[in-house]
Amino acid sequence: MASFKENLFKKIEIDRLANRVLTTLGPSGSGKKADLGAMQRLLSMGPYEHQKVRDMDLYLHSEDSEKKTILVLDNELPFYHTTVDDVALRKSPTIKEMISIRNAVKILNDKDVVTSKRDTSVEIVRKACIQQLDLSYEDSDINAIATDGKAALDAGDSEGVTGALTLFEELLGYVTPDRGFQVKGFRITGKLTEEENAVLRLGPIVIYDATNSKLMLSETSIRSTDKNKSERLEKTATGDRKADREGWAVFEYLEEKALRGSYEPLA
Repeated sequence: MASFKENLFKKIEIDRLANRVLTTLGPSGSGKKADLGAMQRLLSMGPYEHQKVRDMDLYLHSEDSEKKTILVLDNELPFYHTTVDDVALRKSPTIKEMISIRNAVKILNDKDVVTSKRDTSVEIVRKACIQQLDLSYEDSDINAIATDGKAALDAGDSEGVTGALTLFEELLGYVTPDRGFQVKGFRITGKLTEEENAVLRLGPIVIYDATNSKLMLSETSIRSTDKNKSERLEKTATGDRKADREGWAVFEYLEEKALRGSYEPLA
């Protein structure tokens, strides 16, 4: 059985793949190609069985006893509620099949059997993948993430530190902000909220210097309208301005926040 940590990493990868597909979806009919490779990897993490039918890649929901929940892997990502044979007729008909007037009507209009497309289909698959994961946890699971992060920080293991931070960021809803809140050479994440007039506020802020194995946290928020926000961030990152917490204390802060919070994986 997979651990909470393993399942949380899987959830993060599911979200990453889903978002990658969504960013490549242009307007319907635009001809812009979706990242079908990422979509295929996403489907492989969920309850879907692959079938190659004619020139199509079909994905059938394995928990559907009637085998009528079918996604076609193409730029529109349509979900059908019908049979595999009917999808084959509508999406990749033979010349013999097209001769039939009844079939021609089906080929020209599939609204009666298509249940979703594009971004809606991606979200359906994303949720189906996540629902397979056991994301329940005990305090000991959170403690273990913090312990791993501290050990990695002491060892100068940047991959281990980044992994622990990634898990806490998922639990706490921290994100990587846009370039206006970044300092070159540092990994910066935090809680991003939108205030009135589209003003963004970042805080708390986690800053990681992988080169020097230095981890910092600022509890003071910075707004997108602050004229000196870049200077403040850079001074904290480079050590010219003392951070509120450093080293192990950062992981202890994140651990405490996670233990007090309530993780909602499908939010």
